[in-house]
Amino acid sequence: MSDSQPSILVVDDELMNIQILVRNLQKEDYRISVAMNGEEAWALMEKSPQDFDAVLLDRIMPGIDGLEVLKRMKGHEELRAVPVIFQTAMTEEHEILEGIQAGAYYYLTKPYRKERLLAVVKTAITDHVQYKTLQKEARQTVDALHHLTRGDFSIQRLEEADNLASLLAKVCPDPDRVVLGLWELLINAVEHGNLGITYEEKSELLQRNVWREEVDRRLGLPEYANRKVLVHFEKTDDEIAITIEDMGPGFDWKPFLELSPDRAFDAHGRGIALAGRYSFTSIEYQGNGNTVRAVIRSGAQG
Repeated sequence: MSDSQPSILVVDDELMNIQILVRNLQKEDYRISVAMNGEEAWALMEKSPQDFDAVLLDRIMPGIDGLEVLKRMKGHEELRAVPVIFQTAMTEEHEILEGIQAGAYYYLTKPYRKERLLAVVKTAITDHVQYKTLQKEARQTVDALHHLTRGDFSIQRLEEADNLASLLAKVCPDPDRVVLGLWELLINAVEHGNLGITYEEKSELLQRNVWREEVDRRLGLPEYANRKVLVHFEKTDDEIAITIEDMGPGFDWKPFLELSPDRAFDAHGRGIALAGRYSFTSIEYQGNGNTVRAVIRSGAQG
C-alpha cells in the first residue's frame, strides 16, 4: 500500500455501521479496508500485517469477537503496535477496563459523533505513522553508539525529540519498543512541561487539527524561548536509565501512569501509560512531576 496514504481496517458485523464509518473516513483521504467479522479481519491482518495504520474494531461480534482479535494482535510481532480503536456501546467501567488491559488504548462509543470519530482516528494514525518512522530510524545501526554508556542532551522542538528518541533507542536492546515510549515522554516534556499546554487545551487543539501549529507558536514566544528539555542517559551492565527533565512547573502525573476508563474516549492522554506498559521496565516521576526516570533492566524487556 502507498506510504503516503494512511490505511484503516474497519471491522463491524453491521453493514449500516460500516457504511457510516466509511462515509465519514473517505473524506479524510484514508485507504479503507472492510471486514464483516473477526475471522475475516484476522485473515486480512495476518496476511499483510504491514498494511494497516489503525484498526476500527467492533467490540461485540459473533464468532471471534473484538476482544479476541485484539488479544491476537497484541501477541503478533508485527501487529502489536498497530493502534486499535474499540467501537462499543458498552460504557460500564469494568467493560472498558477489560479492553484497556487487553491493549485497546482508543475508544469510540456508538452512536458515533463525527467530530470525535475523526479526531480519535487522526490521532491514532498520526501516532502510528510517526512510530513507524521512528522505528525505521532506530533500526539503522550506528556501531559507535553501542559504546555509549553516558551522555547528556538538550532539546526544545518536536523534531529534536524525534531525532533524540531514535538516537537513544539505537543503544537499547529492543529499539522498536523503546523508541515509542521514549518519544512519548519527550513530547510530553516539550508540550505539557515547557510550553504549558494543558490536557484540556490539547483536546481542543486536536479537535481543531491545529496542535502542531500551537506548539510552534509557543516555541516562538519570549517566555518559552530559553526552556529546554534536559536528557541524561546512563548504561550499566544491569540497566539503562534515561532521565528527562523539563523546565515547567510540573503536573499531577499519578493519574496518567495507567489509562483510566474516564479518559478512554479522549483523543490523547495515553502516552505515559504506553511508555510504562510497552517500552520500559519502569518509569518513575520525581518531585513535582517535571522529571521522569525511565529504566530498562537487563533481560526484563519483551
